[in-house]
Amino acid sequence: MSDNLISIAKILNFHGIKGEAKLGFTKGRESQIESLKRVFAKKDGNYSELNVSSVRFHKHFAIVKFKEFQTVNDVEEFKGCDLYLSKEEVEENLANDEYLISDLIGMDVYDEDGSCVGVITAIGENLANDLLSVKDGNGKEHLVPFVKEIVPVVDLKGRKVVINNIEGLIS
Repeated sequence: MSDNLISIAKILNFHGIKGEAKLGFTKGRESQIESLKRVFAKKDGNYSELNVSSVRFHKHFAIVKFKEFQTVNDVEEFKGCDLYLSKEEVEENLANDEYLISDLIGMDVYDEDGSCVGVITAIGENLANDLLSVKDGNGKEHLVPFVKEIVPVVDLKGRKVVINNIEGLIS
């Protein structure tokens, strides 16, 4: 089961006394959190299905009522647990230009002339945009801004990306 699941949030604590859970999640994923119907909580290596009754937001957190939680103690039992969705459900909520990190890692990187210049080894982020960490044939890592102007093609089926290899990006 775990091979098909992707972590989307974490139960940080209880909220109030009626069994609501305070969730931490990635900024910008509010619509995905808001549309949740059920999730899987990983506790002690086992997965429990939790059904969502309601979702609201408070500051930078989601306040979620699960049907299975009636009291603070119910939430406490799952405090610190990661929450998962199936990969298919996560992919359904991605925008056209959004990708799962797990799908990008290991993809070959080609320049606009069709030459393989490396492989994606990691995805990082800075304040402006995500960064692809690309290892070239000599084992050197290069950071490539993951923006349409520099990475115009992402071919998930072909397992490759094409970059505009501007001077100094990957030499």
